[in-house]
Amino acid sequence: METVLFREAYQPQEGNMGGTKLLKPAERLVVGVESKPNPKRGQNRDWAVGQVINLAHKLKGTEVYIKVESTLVACGYDLIAVIHSCGLKVFADTKLSGMPEKLSAHGVLLNEYKPELVTVMCATGVTGMKALKAELPNTEVLGVPVLTSFKDTDADEVFDRSVDEAVIRFARLADDAAIDGLILAPGEVQMIRKNFGEVMTLNCPGVRSDWMVIRDDDQNYGRVMTPAMAIRAGADRVIVERAVTQSLHPYEVVMRLIEEIASIRP
Repeated sequence: METVLFREAYQPQEGNMGGTKLLKPAERLVVGVESKPNPKRGQNRDWAVGQVINLAHKLKGTEVYIKVESTLVACGYDLIAVIHSCGLKVFADTKLSGMPEKLSAHGVLLNEYKPELVTVMCATGVTGMKALKAELPNTEVLGVPVLTSFKDTDADEVFDRSVDEAVIRFARLADDAAIDGLILAPGEVQMIRKNFGEVMTLNCPGVRSDWMVIRDDDQNYGRVMTPAMAIRAGADRVIVERAVTQSLHPYEVVMRLIEEIASIRP
């Protein structure tokens, strides 16, 4: 497979991660590995943790990011070290929120494990995001403006504004806090690039290729794109979940995705 290097879209500001990195196609792919246990089938915490570790071993050597959320909460940060031992990067999708001193404490504890990516809710405010980032100088801190599952009716109920208006509002807080990037639905990427330029990395769930078949697909198709569409719009990384976790051959799916990303041209 051809090796193509992509320059990250953002130029770090003071307080952001220093240096402009080069990303290989594999480093633009995040694989979400959450599996919901079914207690009726005897599935519990240990089963869920085992699913993450099993998939990490299957993807060993691919250099992709592994995104963990509920399993990380249940198992603890030691899971980060296990994933790292497979030669993979870790996206700790913690969606942190709270008082600044609590976020600072989270940062201190997370910094011991060196996850490559960590998420924080932008609604926690500028001071809180700054406190977290101060303790994670070598981790890319990503703000979540609005959950990507939200429709305008959800955003109106929670924020009294549309999804786009809420995304802009909270992206501005992330920019003021000088954190490293954002989690966005693919359709929001161009809007954020237009309003904020190349300051932050943009990382997109809700991405699936045309060839993917996903059981019980419940995604909001108004906010979904293919990898090519998302990257051409300005996304730095794409996040894929069930297409990999549901497959009997996850390594082959991931390698096909990496090849697809490598083939994308402006």
